[in-house]
Amino acid sequence: MRFDKLDFSSQLLEGIDSIGFEEMTPVQEQAIPVILEKKDVLASAQTGTGKTAAFLLPLMELISRKPQRKGIQALVLAPTRELAIQIDLQVEGLGYFSDVNSYAIYGGGQANIFDRQKMAITEGTDILIATPGRLMQHVNLGYVDFSNLKYLVLDEADRMLDMGFVDDIKRIVKHLPSPRQTLMFSATFPDKIKRLAKEILSNPTEVSIAISKPAEKIKQSAYMTYPEQKIKAIKYLLKGQGYKSLVIFASTKQGVKDLGQALKSMQYKVGIMHSDLEQEHRQEVMHDFKTGKIEVLIATNIVARGIDIDSIELVVNFDVPRDPEDYVHRIGRTARAERDGEAITLITPKEIRGFKQIEDLIEKAIDKPSLPEEFGPTPSYSSSSDQRSEGNSKKRFSNKNRGKSGGPKKNFHRKKKRRPSDGSKPPQSGQKKD
Repeated sequence: MRFDKLDFSSQLLEGIDSIGFEEMTPVQEQAIPVILEKKDVLASAQTGTGKTAAFLLPLMELISRKPQRKGIQALVLAPTRELAIQIDLQVEGLGYFSDVNSYAIYGGGQANIFDRQKMAITEGTDILIATPGRLMQHVNLGYVDFSNLKYLVLDEADRMLDMGFVDDIKRIVKHLPSPRQTLMFSATFPDKIKRLAKEILSNPTEVSIAISKPAEKIKQSAYMTYPEQKIKAIKYLLKGQGYKSLVIFASTKQGVKDLGQALKSMQYKVGIMHSDLEQEHRQEVMHDFKTGKIEVLIATNIVARGIDIDSIELVVNFDVPRDPEDYVHRIGRTARAERDGEAITLITPKEIRGFKQIEDLIEKAIDKPSLPEEFGPTPSYSSSSDQRSEGNSKKRFSNKNRGKSGGPKKNFHRKKKRRPSDGSKPPQSGQKKD
């Protein structure tokens, strides 16, 4: 179904057209009409399905129908600052020709950032996008006015609960007016999400989009290693390949730091991302990666669902993701915009079970080439977690024969948006980008 078949204002349709949206994705086709009917929605949809536009577009339409509005109309809660920023940018792009505006608030950054966030909250913005922890800091200071709020969105609700935001979310909801329209989007629906949904949604319409399989253009492979062989394996796999844009995901901050040092020694231009870094630094790293000043971005899972770059050639899972669906999110960062892409995962014996769950999820056995003999004994994919084998054999060997471990253990102002006098259009954006 095409967007121009919807009952959207000409200004919003113009914004949709300017960034290249034509046909709706399945989650958009199911969710948008229901949201326009002002019903609560409980949606199962992952990153890459177009879910951000699925809730932004109808909310922007509903908000724009009230030209004399005052104060915060909609609140969007997101788990990370990266996702909050990305949603804010989507509002800017989609609403380029309308008067609907937004502001994102999140933790980190310089001291004056907090003051600018306070100004955005007190002076009013149509759509406030926030991480729960930072929003609670503002709420606790007593100047946040939600009396005009009509819409609440919880984006990636499962991720927010995994990050420990459930209490903050419940406290925030207590400050919101009722009745209101509430939309919850989550890639998975464990029991804790179902319980939260019962608490804050009213007779919701359920929208379910099955998790999509990785794009066929992604060449997937995996290598069996022992933990102490991982950095050596990364160096071997990257040597002489000439990659200009790749992301490596590690499960720990220490792993990110160790990898950064190792790849810098190979003369790669490296940037690292983890939760200890100040927001200003993280934004600088992302900017340098997008512009090509950085070739290798090494990160914890913090950017798995937030990065939005079309030119990534390779994604490496230094550690097997704990959640099989995170594997799909991670490798979905490559093979975008009709490009080819590659994904490599390193598997230790203790991670075999987790990787088999990934293969079950994507319904595909991933190719597992062998590392060269110079690596010495490596585990087999069928080996148990406490077994050491060479190739497919079950030969054990002692720790002393393995060698020492070298592994990782906006300034705010409400502003009207007008068509440029020269007839130019805003920057282009792909359709399935959250």
